[in-house]
Formats: sequence, C-alpha cells, structure tokens
Amino acid sequence: MMVARLPKIRTATLILGCATLCVFAKAQTPPQQESPASSADRPIPDVVAMMHDVEINQRKAEAVKKDYLYHSVETQQQLDSHGQVKKTVVNEYDHYWSNGVPVWRLVSKNGKPLSPEETKHEDERIDKDVAKARERRDKADAQGKQTDAMGEQEITVSRLLELGSFTNARRVQQNGRDTIAVDFTGNPKAKTQNRAEDAVRDLQGTAWIDERDRMLVRVEGHFVDSFKVGGGLLVDIKKGTGFTFEQTKVNDEVWLPARIDAQGSLRALLFVSFSGKVHVTESGYRKFRTTSTILPAETQADDPQVHHGPIQP
Repeated sequence: MMVARLPKIRTATLILGCATLCVFAKAQTPPQQESPASSADRPIPDVVAMMHDVEINQRKAEAVKKDYLYHSVETQQQLDSHGQVKKTVVNEYDHYWSNGVPVWRLVSKNGKPLSPEETKHEDERIDKDVAKARERRDKADAQGKQTDAMGEQEITVSRLLELGSFTNARRVQQNGRDTIAVDFTGNPKAKTQNRAEDAVRDLQGTAWIDERDRMLVRVEGHFVDSFKVGGGLLVDIKKGTGFTFEQTKVNDEVWLPARIDAQGSLRALLFVSFSGKVHVTESGYRKFRTTSTILPAETQADDPQVHHGPIQP
C-alpha cells in the first residue's frame, strides 16, 4: 500500500499504505475536529484488520485511477546554510496512465512551456520509464513477487507490522468525514529485506484512514535519524526530513492525490540533491470514458487548497 525530478520519488510517498523509499518533509498537523458524539460512541475498528482493508482497497482503486488524468504544480524552494531561500523552481506536470503505468509528464518550467526539443526528450523519457516499469513487473510476476504499478517491490501491511507498530487509534474528522487516525513507529532493530524497509524502520508518522471507504486520506511522517545507503553515496537523508501527503475523493468513486508538503535535506545518487521545501498541489481531475471523451470530475471531500479547474487537453 512515497528532483532533479520529484515524480521519481513521489511514487513512494504512501509509507503507511504502500511504503517504499520516503523522502519528504515534516509538516504541522492541521487542526482536527473530534467526531460527533454519535460517532464517538462507536467502537474503534480493529487497527490491523482496517489496515489490511486499506491495502486491498488501494489495489482495487488502481483500476479506477487509470481512467483519470489530472494536473499538478510543484514549487521547490532551495535553502542556503542559513535557512534563506536561494532559489525557487516551479514545475507543472500532467498525470495519466500509459500501458498500465502511471506517468508524470513535465509540461512547463517556471511558467514557460517546454520547447519542442524538451518535449521530445520528455516523450523519450516517458517511453523509457514505461518500458522499464513493465519489464520490472514482468520479471517480478515470473518470480511470483508482488509489485506496485511501477514494478517496485511493495511493503505489505504484514511487513509493516514486523517493521514497526500502529498505536493510538482514534476517530477524528477530516473535511467532514470520519477518519481513524493511527500512529506508526518504526522499530530500528527490526530485520529488513531491502532499502525501502530500511527507510520505513527509521520512520515515525500518522495515517488517517477514511472510516467508511477504508482508504488512505492523509499521511505524514519524518525520519527520526539520518538515513544512509552505501555510506551516503547512494542515499543520504537527514534527520527530521519528512512529508505530508493528502488525497481527495473524486466523483464519489476514487481517492486521488491532492497535496504534498515537504521540507528537509536529501540526496540520492546523481538524480536528487535537495535541501529546502516542496509544495505540490494536484487539481483539474478529469475522467476518460470508453469513447475517449474527457469529462471534468468533481471532488467530494472539500479541500480549500484544491483547485477544481479543468486541465487543458
């Protein structure tokens, strides 16, 4: 159930639902409303059973997500050693699925559309990424291994329970809907099987689960210690780096990404080197019909930070 280009990392942000390598930053928890008395009187669902339901529903939702496209605006603020903003970069992306693989297509940089040459390179990159994802998935299928849509190994709820613990379940309201909030604390002594599990083991965070839909509504977390792979040559994430990720319900049928906020310091090979803040908003959700007609979609869970304007075809 997670810049040189943010989308290379964003597929791994659902640490408590589809946890893999997580790199985004600690953010303040928004004000929460206690559920009405009628809701509070109900017993809290069994946490383990609920998390297994979320895992199953996330996979089922993937078939519906493939029918949608949407737009995102990503603002990066690079900070200097004194915490002052030294550079701001704004990238815009279109999100859709190609051959069963989620795609993040860069469409503009700092308000300027891509040039024909840049568009060509982006097309070539997407083709390569989709081909590699399908190759990873085919290889994993042949070995009987379960992966996500990008062909990356998934961390199941069962493994999460071995890597840490879920505690302090409580009922709170998010955007007028009852959710079950539950805290996750990684066990630094847990035995791991891959780098993604190494990262999860060093995480603390909270997940908000929509009680009716049993879907992930919000996740936030942070690294309690600095995390390195290969002595820092492969991955180097500083202590305190974390993230906040939110989803919104669209057309009363599917939960889609709505917002990411982050701050921290990370480096991964030559692909990512970042120290600062990231703010991403997704909007313009539209759905394909079988006739290839694109229709506007409406969100059901209100979020004042989500813009509902249509994406340009």
